[in-house]
Amino acid sequence: MTDRPDDSSLFERVGFDTDRSVLTYRQAEILCLREQDISQAEIADRLGTSRANVSNIESSARENVDKARETVAFVEAIEAPVQVTIETGSDLYDVPSTIYSACDEAGLKVNYAAPELMALVRDSAGDAIREREVCCELLIGITSDGQVRVRSS
Repeated sequence: MTDRPDDSSLFERVGFDTDRSVLTYRQAEILCLREQDISQAEIADRLGTSRANVSNIESSARENVDKARETVAFVEAIEAPVQVTIETGSDLYDVPSTIYSACDEAGLKVNYAAPELMALVRDSAGDAIREREVCCELLIGITSDGQVRVRSS
């Protein structure tokens, strides 16, 4: 068995700060332990609680992480120096040229070739794209470092 750092040293190494995190100390602690492949039952034993409680805390922590990621994506999209609106009914195959044109006007380079860009938009938009059709308006933000952020309305 390999030596594992204790919880507080792991927090220090990854820079966990309860005052700046959307996670509680307990949520972060459980996520760190789970990341080390420690079972919920073993964590419950270590913390003197039930496996169900550990499961609930882990679930809440993962929801908080998802919300934080969504918030960051939202802010990146609205602060992006290039914003492109893709109208409902547009063809996914037309999206790359629309994005490239807007970026060319702004002097910004996109970090994706057309096939990669279409795949990224499709994956990020989820149900907003069916086959090749954009089913609801998309806001695509391109950050100053050329990353693409997709928001559906």
